[in-house]
Amino acid sequence: MGMMKEFRAFAMRGNVMDMAVGIIIGAAFGKIIASLVADVIMPPIGLLVGGVNFTDLSVVLREAVGETAAVTLNYGVFIQTLLDFVIVAFAIFLMIRGMNTLSRKRAQAPAAPPAPSAEEVLLGEIRDLLKQK
Repeated sequence: MGMMKEFRAFAMRGNVMDMAVGIIIGAAFGKIIASLVADVIMPPIGLLVGGVNFTDLSVVLREAVGETAAVTLNYGVFIQTLLDFVIVAFAIFLMIRGMNTLSRKRAQAPAAPPAPSAEEVLLGEIRDLLKQK
C-alpha cells in the first residue's frame, strides 16, 4: 500500500494537476485552431492561389494498378499541418506575451506599505502621550 499512497500524493500535487489541466485545454485548443485553419483561413487562401484545396495537393509517385492503390506524396496535407502549427504557436505566443505583460504590471504596481510592527505602534503611542504632556 505504500506505493499507492506515494503515487496518490504525487498525482494530487498542485503542479501535476495544473499540468494535466494544461494538457487537456491545449488539446482542445489545438482542435479549435485546426478547425479555424481548415475551415476559415485556408478556403480564402485557396481562392487567392487559384481555387486550390491544399489537402488535395499531391504528387503521384506510382499510378494505381488493378487493386493496388496509387502511391502519392501528399505535400498539401503537410502544408496544412504546417500552417496549423504556425497559427497555434503564434496564438500561444500572444497568450504568453499577454500573461507576461500582466505579471510585469503587477510587479511594477506599488505595494502597500507594510503594517507597522508592534514596537513601532508602541513607540507611536509613547510619542503621542509625550506630546500631550
